[in-house]
Amino acid sequence: MLTPEQLAALSPEQIAAHLSGPPEHRAAFVRAAADAGMADAQAVYGQMLLDGTGVPRDATAALGWFVRAAAQHHVMAINMVGRCYDLGWGTRPDKARAAACYRIAAEAGLDWGMYNYATLLALGHGVDEDRVAALGWFRKAAALGNAKAINFIGSFHEDGWVVPRDLKAAAQCYARAAQGGDFRGAFNHARMLGRTGHVEEALGWLRRAGASATPAFVEKAAAWLAACDIAAFRARGVQAIQSATC
Repeated sequence: MLTPEQLAALSPEQIAAHLSGPPEHRAAFVRAAADAGMADAQAVYGQMLLDGTGVPRDATAALGWFVRAAAQHHVMAINMVGRCYDLGWGTRPDKARAAACYRIAAEAGLDWGMYNYATLLALGHGVDEDRVAALGWFRKAAALGNAKAINFIGSFHEDGWVVPRDLKAAAQCYARAAQGGDFRGAFNHARMLGRTGHVEEALGWLRRAGASATPAFVEKAAAWLAACDIAAFRARGVQAIQSATC
């Protein structure tokens, strides 16, 4: 076990060497740094526990490390405390507490805090529904390149929330979100392409959406495609989005 003094004396090259080993070795090194009180390491170790990277999954312990890092004003850790309360990771869900954490992270300039806080505002979860404020936060996150926020702005334009309904603006947002790597953006981009007859391009985006989407999203999207009024989506769209899991 490295002491805090030994950790502080490590060169960037030595740190990189510790982090280039097997997952278990990386986790042990990060844990040592976390135990030494380093907020960045505490936040990273919490994520390792959440994901089961080099250590057994333990959401309760993950939340504990996020809380310790958050106490040192680590902004991403504050956001992750919010995620834990939002989704019930290691604790009972508490949307109001999640919203409070997200707001702190958002006001500190973190794009993920902005996106998460905006989502709760848009849906009225844990806070009063306020789509005007939500759109403002989504736009701030989008300006920082957050692809999920860009996709959500597309939904505002498509559904006519706060802004006038504008399918062209929605399609542009979805295209940007898809290119930025958001699987929901890729699916929405494919929907828009299918509506304008660009079926082959749409199927390609469905495959890309399925490759990174959650199983629950793939199931929901496949059901939508199976009932879609676009014949090519019914015939080939389901297979396209499920191709990564087949």
